[in-house]
Amino acid sequence: MEKDPIKPAYTENEKMRIFESEFVPHLDSMYNFAYKLTLDEEDAKDLVQDTYMKAFRFIASFEQGTNAKAWLFRILKNSFINDYRKKSKQPSKIDYQEVESIYNSDDVDMDITTDLRVETMQNRIGDEVTNALNSLAVDFRIVIILCDLEGFTYEEMSKILDIPIGTVRSRLHRARNLLKEKLAKYAKKMGYNAEEDM
Repeated sequence: MEKDPIKPAYTENEKMRIFESEFVPHLDSMYNFAYKLTLDEEDAKDLVQDTYMKAFRFIASFEQGTNAKAWLFRILKNSFINDYRKKSKQPSKIDYQEVESIYNSDDVDMDITTDLRVETMQNRIGDEVTNALNSLAVDFRIVIILCDLEGFTYEEMSKILDIPIGTVRSRLHRARNLLKEKLAKYAKKMGYNAEEDM
């Protein structure tokens, strides 16, 4: 029976050095990835914070000299998927006290509130590419983000997603085709001819 390789036992100083030199430089990429998954600033910040807490807690399983960014992305992706599954099983929650206190305050102007909502939706609808990407199922959205936006290799994506490389390739192919379908009308409107590009 083969023994598992011994994990490095880092001193507290080594842990801090690894955290600061290997993990902190990827903070912006982690936030961007988290935001593209959650579509919410606060949720993205929470997800990144959770990821970095887990990274520090399990730093003994990180091997120096390996791809820290891929390791962090895997933690973030797993945290997102686990949280997404939990949330999808729960009914939506609304803080009625907060809503009531806002609408009962003397400062609220119903016309302004309505206009702000419409304005926000108009800004969102304007970015067809982002909307098309966000409308993909999570598994497809993740492979597009990892490959086309973050530049990970198939091997790195295989490790991050914990799936075989063949599955990475087929999922990415399917995701790109779905995205292409969703953007066909927009491309035509912008003067591109999808048939000529094939």
